Amino acid sequence: MTPPLPRWSNTVVRTACALLPLAALGLGVLLILGARSPLYTGEGHSVDQPVEFDHRHHVRDDGIDCRYCHFDAWRSPKAGVPSTSLCMGCHAQIHTDSPQLEPVRRSYFEDEPIRWVRVNALPDFVFFDHSVHVSAGVGCESCHGRVDQMARVRQAKPLTMGFCLDCHRNPAPSIRPASEVTKMGYEPDEAGVSPSLDDVNPPTHCSGCHR
Repeated sequence: MTPPLPRWSNTVVRTACALLPLAALGLGVLLILGARSPLYTGEGHSVDQPVEFDHRHHVRDDGIDCRYCHFDAWRSPKAGVPSTSLCMGCHAQIHTDSPQLEPVRRSYFEDEPIRWVRVNALPDFVFFDHSVHVSAGVGCESCHGRVDQMARVRQAKPLTMGFCLDCHRNPAPSIRPASEVTKMGYEPDEAGVSPSLDDVNPPTHCSGCHR
């Protein structure tokens, strides 16, 4: 009697059974690597904004401190964005005819806020409080990078759970004196003096960030 399948089909089945676990393992590794890649974490990405705001000019050239525009970061969970009236405090006198500032002037006179697009975003199930971190001496650039070198703001860090836990477990590299929190390119002084870590005890348990 002629067999229903050719002999070589047995070899195909055995080979497939041997490769199936390897394929499953490879898929798992691929998913893990993908979840840590910039494509998933958003590290390095930027978005189109309604106004071309150049942080290099405002921070580096004009020396505007972070807290002038993002003052809510010192008193609330969210850093916030400046109101148009704050922008016009300067631009009612500087670059008053610039075409790039037309959206700002229109927002101000029409009393309609500028719809800025968030660059650094955490999932809704993550609780993050800017004021707690700033009060502890965490520098702005620890999470946001050197914004004084960015013509277009981008996400400088992966902002994953692993990134946050690494910092919580070893906060010393991110802690600086309160007077230096907003300083870009901060370096500890030559004597190696660093702020006290006695009162810095960030949580590493789940409820610290997931509430």
